[in-house]
Amino acid sequence: MTQSTRTVLRNQLNQALAAIKDAWRVMRRRGPSQIQFWFIALAIGIAAGFMALGFRKAIRSLQAYVYDTDDILLLHSHAEKLPWFLILIIPIIGGLIVGVILNKFTDDGRVRSVADVIEGAAVTDGRVEGKAGIASFFASLITLSTGGSTGREGPVVHMAGVISTWVSNRIHADGITGRDLLGCAVAAAVSASFNSPIAGALFALEVVLRHFAVHAFAPIVIASVAGTVINRLEYGDVTEFVLDTPGSLQFYVELPAFLLLGLICGLVSLLLMRSIFFAEDIGNHIQNRLALPGWLRPAVSGAMLGLLAIWFPHIIGVGYETTIRALAGDLTLSFAILLAVIKTVAVAITMGGRMGGGVFSPSLMIGALTGLAFGLIATGLLPDVSGTHTLYAFAGMGAVAAAVLGAPISTTMIVFELTGDWQIGLAVMVSVSMSTALASRLVDRSFFLTQLERRNVHLAAGPQAYLLAMLRTGAVMRPLGDSRSITKEQAVELIEQGLCVQASATLEAAMPYFDRDDIPCIPVVIVEEDGSENPVGALYHVDALKAYNRALAATAAEEHS
Repeated sequence: MTQSTRTVLRNQLNQALAAIKDAWRVMRRRGPSQIQFWFIALAIGIAAGFMALGFRKAIRSLQAYVYDTDDILLLHSHAEKLPWFLILIIPIIGGLIVGVILNKFTDDGRVRSVADVIEGAAVTDGRVEGKAGIASFFASLITLSTGGSTGREGPVVHMAGVISTWVSNRIHADGITGRDLLGCAVAAAVSASFNSPIAGALFALEVVLRHFAVHAFAPIVIASVAGTVINRLEYGDVTEFVLDTPGSLQFYVELPAFLLLGLICGLVSLLLMRSIFFAEDIGNHIQNRLALPGWLRPAVSGAMLGLLAIWFPHIIGVGYETTIRALAGDLTLSFAILLAVIKTVAVAITMGGRMGGGVFSPSLMIGALTGLAFGLIATGLLPDVSGTHTLYAFAGMGAVAAAVLGAPISTTMIVFELTGDWQIGLAVMVSVSMSTALASRLVDRSFFLTQLERRNVHLAAGPQAYLLAMLRTGAVMRPLGDSRSITKEQAVELIEQGLCVQASATLEAAMPYFDRDDIPCIPVVIVEEDGSENPVGALYHVDALKAYNRALAATAAEEHS
């Protein structure tokens, strides 16, 4: 061994020993607090898991009571035998109750859901609204139990956020810790709802936190497993959907068909999302035009749903019976297409009428129907080189849901865990990738981010777009008495020219002044009771850019830690 080789080995050994000493030092300093945090994550996971389980059982019990059936998995078959006036009246009564709850306990009559949790993770240090969230939880329970055509994941995700917010406030958690706890609660809620530990963890990371930082992974997995254990203690280790006829893929020769199915599912998901937004806009217009009370809007939507359900009871609730029949291939081509259209209309009416619920379960049903219709056509045209048409239903279910959620990874996993069939992953992955690639270009990446964009919350473009809206001019300005700031006389002169910004405004509102007027600073004012503008400081362009850069650096550090 040469002298140079021995020197290299000695240096490598010294570096390894230094790394071990550094790791031991970190463990001594941070280990106990990290373990304590994991126990908090476990506690939040257990709480969120029981909440999700309770929500699911409450829906089953209330829905069975309202529709007088012992098996809600066969709800639409039972509803076909009920008197038509009951099918009509039940969602109207449910809508009235929802309207009263939302208009009493929220300031805008709007149900809180996944989009609000994403906003809380990005903008408010992992916190969500408490009172409005609890009201939305019970409003969604009534909606899903009385004929509303949505899913249960939205309410449980936001209620999980309410639980983590309560804990974060009690322990005075900072932004990073608050977001991690929020991710833990969401992962446990999704896992407990669908018996899907892997997808629950990935959903929290991909959809809510929108990063895969290592520091968040361990506590989120702990919470997700806790939620799954709670589900399995009640229901056992069973999948949500049981496939009687598992599909078989004719491998390479059939892959182009799944690419085409993915594109079609992307368009279908776009129609679903656009239908919901259109219904929301129409609802707002009619409500304003007719001066309709906010508490009455869900009841009007309930009446429309009741009329639709008289002929198509398949739209009632989550729609598991129809989804299972689609996955089993137990529907004709024309009926599958018709049900996909009717379900889209029903979801738009429910959400546009502000009745509560989520979009994931409806997107599974619409996707399965779309995939089945495509599969019946494809296997009919090329029977010799095709697998079963149920395989297309399976892939379509994942493709539409992934495009709506904007979450190809977690949706692929959740579809696998919902069905327990891991042998046809290639078909699902191909369809999911194409649908999300197409749909994300035609909306703001996902249904949830598009919802936020419509509220002028710009999260789709990333931190560089929304961080300016988180920084207040009053926190960045230089006070007028500061030697580095302008004088009060100079501030008054600029105010007279119309150049000023309120102390409560954000940098997002202030930055256009610098681009438009090419000035180094603008006065920051407080509006008095008499309407006069009292200058209290000056916002300098360089200070605003420094604050923005610090916020970007902090965000990047969190996402890569």
